[in-house]
Amino acid sequence: LHLTVSGFPDGGAIPQRFTCDGDDVSPALHWSDAPEGTQSFALIVDDPDAPSGTWTHWILWDIPASVHSISEGDGGSVGISGKNDFGHPDYGGPCPPRAKGPHRYYFRLFALNVPSLKLKSGEKRAALEKALRPHVVARAEYHGRYGRA
Repeated sequence: LHLTVSGFPDGGAIPQRFTCDGDDVSPALHWSDAPEGTQSFALIVDDPDAPSGTWTHWILWDIPASVHSISEGDGGSVGISGKNDFGHPDYGGPCPPRAKGPHRYYFRLFALNVPSLKLKSGEKRAALEKALRPHVVARAEYHGRYGRA
């Protein structure tokens, strides 16, 4: 499974438009090479450098196996959205504390062997992780960095 995020290289700086200091829109995602037997995908975007512990910025699941991309700013039209740590569904961009240095933001895509995780919209990350754990057949990761002056 291979994941790319448009707008910045893997490990590179995340452009301001994808953050709370800009338009706070999700970047476009593209993936390929899903293994045989993949029936759906799930996505987790987080910041492991947050002062209070890993901060969840975006979770989606039940993305159909026929889907291989999400357009910029369009998280709501594919799959089911969970609640991020900002307390709302959909994407919440990088927004680290000022003068604390850049944080790392990980985009993790999971290929699953079931068409649905049978979770309700608005679930939190813990429920998603518990539901997807026994169904992961492949995983891809991409990350960027963002800091505020």
